[in-house]
Amino acid sequence: AALNALTRMLAAELGPDRVLVNAVCPGWVATDMGGPGGRPVAEGAASVVWAATLPDDGPTGGFFRDGQPLPW
Repeated sequence: AALNALTRMLAAELGPDRVLVNAVCPGWVATDMGGPGGRPVAEGAASVVWAATLPDDGPTGGFFRDGQPLPW
């Protein structure tokens, strides 16, 4: 809940400066720590790349996975 609140607070605070702030869930990723059953690293990273390359009028203050909003 704290990360959700911080995301919204920073989005509101930095919005006038045209800075987008979002939280991203890469999902369960197949890493040494996550084990072999997760999704490929490239799929998890794609969510982060999507958020980092949003256009200036993109969403802000949200929580996303695979470019889709997730409920808080």
